Amino acid sequence: MKINKLSILIPVFNEEKTLKTIVEKVNNFNKFEKEIIIINDCSTDKTPTIIEELLKKFSNIVLINHKKNLGKGSALNSGIEMVTGDIVIIQDADLEYEPAEYDKLLKPFITTDADIVYGSRFIGGDLVRLHFFWHFVANKILTLFSNIVTNLNMTDMETGYKLFKSDVIKSIKLKENSFGIEPEITIKLAKKKFIFYEVPISYRGRSYEEGKKITIKDAFAAIFCIIKYRFFD
Repeated sequence: MKINKLSILIPVFNEEKTLKTIVEKVNNFNKFEKEIIIINDCSTDKTPTIIEELLKKFSNIVLINHKKNLGKGSALNSGIEMVTGDIVIIQDADLEYEPAEYDKLLKPFITTDADIVYGSRFIGGDLVRLHFFWHFVANKILTLFSNIVTNLNMTDMETGYKLFKSDVIKSIKLKENSFGIEPEITIKLAKKKFIFYEVPISYRGRSYEEGKKITIKDAFAAIFCIIKYRFFD
């Protein structure tokens, strides 16, 4: 596949400490034309002010403002509607995932038949911050459950790095507003028999004190979504 343009989706809710840095890191990747779509999910800190500064500095930013906080899934839905690139990259704003790794994330699209690429934290990335044992266990259970219903051998269904050919991600209608979007995307694309690849990535997970938002209740919601979108949607 020849890649001409990337669409990077950055859903944002109260990320005043990290947003400027992540946008600068994304723009440091210069191999392809890029549009950066920031979806401000009604942030209540200094995030809107930082976005205005970024808009003045970078001409490739598209801004979507939500008038109320709707969740990551809703933010991604809004962003997907706006993409014009060949490849869509989901990029969290929290610095847990490193844009310097775009090269290896994009390689399967260029050299193989990949429709979708997930960055896995569990197959030998350069570095992984040791963090939250029960989050690790929950992730493994959710990934196993997802694999059972999709017949895939994925290692990291809940990864924040998900990349898609734009026509692939636009081929499904997404419904989840919050973190249930992760299993929903995986189940729906697997049912359509698209081709998945995984590549190893590094990961620097942050603590709740540093702003991490996902909780154990999101794990239970993910189980519900796996069942819902595999058998009832």
